[in-house]
Parts: sequence; structure tokens; C-alpha cells
Amino acid sequence: MEKVKRTPASLKKMVETFGMEILHRGSDFDSAVITISDVNRPALQLVGFYDYFDDKRLQILGRGEMRYLDRMTEAERLRVFNKLMSYPFPALIVARNMDVPGELLQMAEKHDRTLLRAADSTVDVTSRLIDYLNRVTAPQITRHGVLMNIYGQGVLILGDSGIGKSETAIELLKRGHRLVADDAVEIRRVSNSLYGTAPEIIRHYIEIRGVGVIDVQQLFGMGAVQFDTEIDLVIQLEQWEDGKFYDRLGLGEEKYTILDVSLPIVTIPVRPGRNLAGIVEIATMKNRQMKYGYNAARDFVTQFDSKVDAMLHGNGAGQP
Repeated sequence: MEKVKRTPASLKKMVETFGMEILHRGSDFDSAVITISDVNRPALQLVGFYDYFDDKRLQILGRGEMRYLDRMTEAERLRVFNKLMSYPFPALIVARNMDVPGELLQMAEKHDRTLLRAADSTVDVTSRLIDYLNRVTAPQITRHGVLMNIYGQGVLILGDSGIGKSETAIELLKRGHRLVADDAVEIRRVSNSLYGTAPEIIRHYIEIRGVGVIDVQQLFGMGAVQFDTEIDLVIQLEQWEDGKFYDRLGLGEEKYTILDVSLPIVTIPVRPGRNLAGIVEIATMKNRQMKYGYNAARDFVTQFDSKVDAMLHGNGAGQP
């Protein structure tokens, strides 16, 4: 059973990433984390409805909420904000660089809650935060393999240690493709897609047995590396076994499941003299064709069957 982990998002790093203004820094600002990728606009809470209120979410006040608050008296706003800020949510964000009511700042200080302000519209802040949190808090596993970007597609190359994964990656780099990760690939599931990257300590490095560790970015240039990529195809390298059946037409559409997401997989038998990099390129291009609905193997079989049928009918036409 592979170990799946979820990494909570750091509130401090999120604020730095989005360049938000800190109006009040809670005492837990440096250590606070966000574990839920959704956010909440506390409109119902402003009228006193706290059933089903999830205090683990980020809270966002937009123009609608602020206009409603403007109609309240100072005493009413104090009562509303005192109730809202008593809940231990990670932070409250005011969108559109709107002026913050003094009562809100007062209650943030009283309850020691982090209060932030963002320049973007409420919709933009909300969508960007959800996208960011989905990526950061996504379920993640680590697989032993190589991840390359080949012709715009993310290709995860798997196989036993010493099978030739890194050597294949070097040849692909020489052909103009990009390295994402070697040896350890961190894979995250975001919605129904998988994204891979490298652990920071080994990013841009490849180990070649007999040569040692090389820095791909320094050796091949910035254009030869990529931070992350969506994974579109899995290549499984395995030792050639005489007598084992290997698909020679490509009619079979095998799947490989990672984090409950199914990906197409191509198994390539390895033996001396085979150009693995070239085969991986062809497999990647074929996968792109199949994404757009074209399957060369099916087309070949259809044409072959048509020819055979025509021959049979032609031979049988002259029989009594």
C-alpha cells in the first residue's frame, strides 16, 4: 500500500505568494496552516446564521458584504464582528482594497485573528486561492522514475533500477526535450489530473552510473528543464523476455492507475540495440494522436479486413 500524504498550505507563504497586505498579524501567523482548499464568503454569518459554518476555511469579504455592513450602526457591526472573529479560522481577507471598518480591525485585535487585504476583485481572489490551495494541499505520492516533457506531454518513465531510465532521459534531452524529475517524482492529484515535479534537493539533477551526478540546467541550459508538468502517459521499461508476448499492433489500450486516476501505459521491452529514446518519442506522438481520436492500429486493421473481404468476395464471385 503506497503512502499518500497531504501537505497543508502555510498561511504565511500564501500571503507572500499573493502579495496581500497584512492589516493585523495574528500571533499564529507564522505557524498557521490551511487544510481545506475551499474558501467561504461569510454572508449568512453576518446575519447570525452559524449552522454548518466551517471555521477551517479562509474567509473573504467582498463588495456585497461590505455594502451590507455599511447599513449597520457601529454597535451592530461590533456585535457582528465580535461573533465572527471569535471563530478560529486561518484568516479573513478583504477584497478590492476596500476600506476596512474600524470595528473589524478592533475585533481582529481583540480575538488575535489575522486580517488581510487583497487588491483583486472578490471573484479573482476566490478563484486564484482555490486553484492555489487545490495544488498545494492535493494528495501526493512519490514514485521512483523519470518525468520528462516530450512534445508538450508529460511522460513518466518507470522501470527497475538500472534498466536505463536516466540514460534514456539524457538522450531525450539531447533531442530537445525537457527534464522535470529524475529518480524521485512527486505526483499530486488536482481534480482529475496528475501533476509531477521533483523534490527541491534533487531538482535539475540526473545521476548516470559510471559518470556521476550532472546538473542538467548547467549542462544543457535553462530550456532543458521544467519545474512541473501534467502527466499524460506512462512508459514502463522492462527487460526483454524471450517467449513473452508483446503487443505488436497496439490495439490494446492498457491503463495505469495513480491516486485513482487512470493513465495510458506503454510497456517497452529493453534489450541491446534498441533506440529507447526514439521509441519513447514515437509512443508520445502516438498518444497525442489517440487523444485526438486517431488510432493507427485500428485504422490498419480496418483497412486489412477490408482488403481481405474484397479478395474473398472477388474470389468467390466467379464460383458457381
